[in-house]
Amino acid sequence: MTDRWARAEERYRQREADRRYRRDDRAWGGQNSRDARGKTNNRVVGREQDDWDDYDDDTTIIPRYTDEMDDLPPPAPAPRPRERREPPRSRVGRREAREAREAAERDEEPEERRRSKSPQRSRRSRAASRKAKERKRRRRTLWLVAGVFVLLFAGAAVFAGMKLVSSLGSPEDYAAGPPGPLVVVQVHDGDASQQIAASMKDRGVVASTGAFFQAAVRNSNMNSVQPGFYALPSHIPAAQAVTALVGKESRVGNLVVSEGRLLHDQHDMSTGGRYDGLYRKIAEASCIGTGPNQKCVTYEQLDAAGASLDLAALGVPAWAAQGVKDCPDRSRQLEGLIAAGTWDFDPSAPPEQILKQLITASAKSYESTGLVQSGGDTKLTPYQTLVAASLVEREAKAEDMGKVARVIVNRLKVDQMLQFDSTVNYALDRTEVATTDADRAQETPWNTYAMRGLPKTPIAAPSLNALRAMENPEIGPWLYFVTVDKQGTTLFTDDYQEHLRLIARAQRSGILDSPKDTGGR
Repeated sequence: MTDRWARAEERYRQREADRRYRRDDRAWGGQNSRDARGKTNNRVVGREQDDWDDYDDDTTIIPRYTDEMDDLPPPAPAPRPRERREPPRSRVGRREAREAREAAERDEEPEERRRSKSPQRSRRSRAASRKAKERKRRRRTLWLVAGVFVLLFAGAAVFAGMKLVSSLGSPEDYAAGPPGPLVVVQVHDGDASQQIAASMKDRGVVASTGAFFQAAVRNSNMNSVQPGFYALPSHIPAAQAVTALVGKESRVGNLVVSEGRLLHDQHDMSTGGRYDGLYRKIAEASCIGTGPNQKCVTYEQLDAAGASLDLAALGVPAWAAQGVKDCPDRSRQLEGLIAAGTWDFDPSAPPEQILKQLITASAKSYESTGLVQSGGDTKLTPYQTLVAASLVEREAKAEDMGKVARVIVNRLKVDQMLQFDSTVNYALDRTEVATTDADRAQETPWNTYAMRGLPKTPIAAPSLNALRAMENPEIGPWLYFVTVDKQGTTLFTDDYQEHLRLIARAQRSGILDSPKDTGGR
């Protein structure tokens, strides 16, 4: 069958050739005749004519072949495969090509068939569907978030309204009448009205925190309330509680310790007046109430509590524990551990607890100067540094403290007696610049005329300035110092003969006038 179609196609081409290139015998005689295939024959140029004599011309008659298939129409040319075109490089070009193709397809095919045969349109439809779903999801999320915010706002509004309604109502408060017993309320550093109100409620002073707070905001003096302890009547109206709190008479347990103060009372040798010690000052600050109902911790109770062997219960710091244990007089073992300054304590507490509060606070104050880390230059322990600082406090003015500290260090280094009159007077329970030969001859754990080295305990409460001076003494060779006039002028030297001349000068100034013998340092 294939050969048959091939022969038929050949015959078709032959007929077409005959039709297009019909033979003309007259044309064969020319110089540039054409052959049966239509090509120009140039071979006759430059050649002999005889070459053609031997040519057997058989083209006089072109035979025609017939076949039973001659009547069939020629086969249709095979469809050419669609040329695949490169997609447009730009988005606009792709869109125009797609629109043109879709327009042509719409003209030729039904709508449903066009949809089924257009993958580009199908993909675009799916993309549009996804975008629509995404927009719908975003709108749903936005509505959900907006609903949450509306609920939160509504809840906040309801809460604020409830607070406003509750604030408009009157909080619980005690009625005016006879007050209850006094109670002690502590105001901590940094407490605002809300914290103070809570303390008042806990101690039974007011019926509710709201009542006290409302009264407090109406009293401008609340801004001047200081941290500390206050004795207030219980079960009183809030306004009365605020008034009592801001009053000066309600403050209790406030202690002011001056520099050089001793634990026990001393007396002035010239006037006989009493110089109150720390135990008496604490007892006075501990009083609560007035008249027959007043309650105070006594001097004797504090003296007994200070002699306790339970040093932890008294708040003695670790760096001072061994020195306190070695004290030969238990009634003086806490000397110097309550620092100079202003302190607050709970006056309703037992005596041991009161002392612990004061000693603990003082230890923190001492340690703030670097006491625990000191001793590199002086070779003294922290407790020994405190002892030496108490000597500096009793012997020197502020501007001379660094030099006096250096005299102490220099004498200890060469193992020379300190010979300070302040150490003699400490054991004698009296204050006097001059001392007698008999006083200086008495052997006590503190008399530096009768012993070498430092006293067993501090002889007073040193100031922080004296403590810093002892931690970092001035540089110098001094071994002696004398106060030469009543204005407190103090001169220093490392020569003993010069020291004697300075003592004579002090005697002439009258500073050493006393019924007792005079002496120097």
